Amino acid sequence: MIAISAPWLGALEERLVLEVLRSGRLVQGPMVERFEAAVADVVGTRHAVAVANGTDALLAALMVHGVGPGDEVITSPFTFVATLNAILHVGATPRFVDIGEDLTLDPAGLAEAIGPATRAVLPVHLYGLTADMGAIGAAVGARDIAIVEDAAQAIGAGFDSRQAGSFGTGCFSFYATKNVTTGEGGMVTTDDDHLADALRVLRNQGQRARYEYERAGLNLRMTELAAALGIAQMTRLPEIVARRRRHASILTEGLVGIEGLILPVEPPGRCHVFHQYTVRVTADARRTRDDALERLRAAGIDAGVYYPRPVFDYDCYRADPRIGSPDVPEATRAGAEVISLPVHPLLTENELTAIVDTVHEVLAG
Repeated sequence: MIAISAPWLGALEERLVLEVLRSGRLVQGPMVERFEAAVADVVGTRHAVAVANGTDALLAALMVHGVGPGDEVITSPFTFVATLNAILHVGATPRFVDIGEDLTLDPAGLAEAIGPATRAVLPVHLYGLTADMGAIGAAVGARDIAIVEDAAQAIGAGFDSRQAGSFGTGCFSFYATKNVTTGEGGMVTTDDDHLADALRVLRNQGQRARYEYERAGLNLRMTELAAALGIAQMTRLPEIVARRRRHASILTEGLVGIEGLILPVEPPGRCHVFHQYTVRVTADARRTRDDALERLRAAGIDAGVYYPRPVFDYDCYRADPRIGSPDVPEATRAGAEVISLPVHPLLTENELTAIVDTVHEVLAG
């Protein structure tokens, strides 16, 4: 089976993890600080604050912006569930704006959705492609509305020479399948000194120093072991991005022209880092999406669906009065069409050829 994801780990990860084990310092120490500095340097922000995972990053970002009950947060309906969970857990009301052709939040819909209760906009940089941050920023304008970027899948992605996570408050995930992995881990990036200070207090049970409590905080601390992996991974980020982009180019060159198959694109001014290489199997294809998916897997291609339906379209959310009845036909259509193919940096030339050949057999043979 050609895996859809695989961590790229090496000798540096091993050495730094052993260094942590031998130090006896396992949580919130010098490795975390080094990892934070590496992320801030790449993203181009004054601060990067490490947390335990990407969901915690979203939760903490909303909390330090003061988002809570009575506030609305505008976001995309086509995303991983952590985006929605963070909004609900701070007590806010999600308001969904449908996606555009790039599968990210439609800025035109955003402009129409902003209202007096809007406290934050939470665009999602999906599959390694940034949302249209220029148009999103223009829609928000000078209003007192926080921009919280869900950049969980987009470390290293760019928009008009700026990095994902630098347009507002950036939230990253370093889960096992991400382009940069710490197993579990997250980061919040910001240029705002006050927000960074609030994040550091919040993640440490509300303490500025031991037993000096300033707020009702949480335990969001990152371990030194996770940070050690992150430091090593960040040294490899340029090569990780280069390989993913090269593999995506090979896939696109090999798959272009298949009827009913829409390939991912990189809009002008954006740098796609291909956390996922996601195609769409439309009604014009010779097979349905689900049939194609089953045949790909049977042939040894570990393809996946990210995501099968709008994020709110599950029984556990339908009963929540804050959800309402969003009308998001583009997100619904995408959920019925998308398939993600392996694109990770450890793929061989033979495996890439096998992916292309198998897709041709399934959809064009």
